[in-house]
Amino acid sequence: MAALVVALMLIPQSLAYALLAGMPPQTGLYASIAPLVVYALLGTSTALAVGPAAVTSLMTAASAGALHAVASPDYAWAVWWLALLCGLWSLALGLLRLGALAQWLSHPVLHGFVAASALLIAASQLRHLLGVQAEGTTLPQLLPALAQALPHVHGPTLAFGLGTLLGLWLARRHAAAVLRRLGWPAARAALAAKLAPVLVLAVATMISAGLDAQAHGVRVVGAIGSGLPVWTWAPAEQWRWSYIEPLLLPALLLALVGFVESVSVGQSLAARRRERLDPNAELRALGAANVASACSGGFAVTGGFARSVVNFEAGARTPLAGLWTAGVLALAAWQLTPLLHSLPQAALAATIVLAVLGLVDGPAFVRVWRYSRSDFAAMALTALLTLTVGVEAGLAGGALASVALLLWRHSRPHIAVVGRVPGTEHFRNVQRHRVQTWPELLSLRVDESLTFANARYLEDWIAAQVAAHPHVRHVVLQCSAVNDIDASALESLLTIEERLRSAGVTLHLSEVKGPVMDRLRHSELPTRLQGRIHLTHHQAVQALTAGARPGSGPQ
Repeated sequence: MAALVVALMLIPQSLAYALLAGMPPQTGLYASIAPLVVYALLGTSTALAVGPAAVTSLMTAASAGALHAVASPDYAWAVWWLALLCGLWSLALGLLRLGALAQWLSHPVLHGFVAASALLIAASQLRHLLGVQAEGTTLPQLLPALAQALPHVHGPTLAFGLGTLLGLWLARRHAAAVLRRLGWPAARAALAAKLAPVLVLAVATMISAGLDAQAHGVRVVGAIGSGLPVWTWAPAEQWRWSYIEPLLLPALLLALVGFVESVSVGQSLAARRRERLDPNAELRALGAANVASACSGGFAVTGGFARSVVNFEAGARTPLAGLWTAGVLALAAWQLTPLLHSLPQAALAATIVLAVLGLVDGPAFVRVWRYSRSDFAAMALTALLTLTVGVEAGLAGGALASVALLLWRHSRPHIAVVGRVPGTEHFRNVQRHRVQTWPELLSLRVDESLTFANARYLEDWIAAQVAAHPHVRHVVLQCSAVNDIDASALESLLTIEERLRSAGVTLHLSEVKGPVMDRLRHSELPTRLQGRIHLTHHQAVQALTAGARPGSGPQ
């Protein structure tokens, strides 16, 4: 049952995403058959449904379209290479157990990228809804082209597009409620509502056929190649480095985006069943699925959110559901494609528009703005670059912005002057708590690992604090939050120790973690340190302030 439900969803979706990718509609079906079989054999999710997706289809069209004219043989082979290279990148990353690389794409960057990509996809489909010619891959290209084409809007095409949009919207918003009022159980009504869009497209197809809409200028899907997928391999003349090299980076970005989308969906569904996903195994499974898609005449695929959730809610318990789905889709590609001849392209465009607008999470921008302006800057930059320059530039720019922000934050760690909470062995920030301090003792806590990025900052910060407190004779660096000290930071600690000694101040360390201490024992710091390395900060303060009367508040 789960396979049947997902297959019925995938048939119109696959056709729509094939058109979005600039490929013949039957390739969408091909991209939903072999990848499902391969993922069912290799994947670790029991509910993930692999196939074409909106964002990856847009990235495919943008990457291949930047090199070749759509519908040309070279364009089709560029799409083939993108799927194959995407699969090979994923396989390589999975075999090298580098699934953690996807974590470099922060959530704000992904939100910005997906939202901007959804707007781009919706804008690119307006020409099909209006029945006009308007080319472009970015908003600065699309919007002027659409504005110029507005006087030439084709009325019957617009009617099909708006009618399908309205029908899909009503089905999404009210179908489940209507079925519940008719006495259907809530779970069954929700599942049936997922199939309502298929009924809307079927009605649009029948109306188009009955009115002979094609004769009135309405563009329809037309003849769809029927039959099962066949082995597809690039001819010898396509195996040129000059042809492959421009596609390597786009294919890597495609692999990363597809993996992030797929593993996010898979992990959320696995958590509901207390199952576990292996990210590296998922990379390998997705890689093999993309290779299978290329070799069977499809294009790049990933684990889709909507179809995977429907698969889960329909009761899929094992990967066998994916095999059954592939079987139903193979039957559709073999026998049912003639029934789709009169399906208006405007109806498919309406399907895409409504699907992708659900990916725009406007409140996420507000949440990120309120919580972190720097993360919002990366998010906005990603969205802006995606909309104005292209999907590859947006994703690459967002990833670089995330790394730059991480390094910037790491280069300026939080350092606090701490004092003892009266009557306890706990030490807290003097700016936030009423604590005890001693004039001759400066207690510092660094809330970050010490690396080359922040070593100089630590030197300057300690020098400024010692200069501001002329009575200080001991500096104790509390290292409870320090998980690593690299070679550059070690040199800085030696420099700090030397400068403090020349100023008549002794440097001490406290609460150094075991793994960090193991490395320090192989350095010259323990022997050159004039002070001591104390087990706890409380012991350090007791040893260095014996007999001294504490003060209170900030030093």
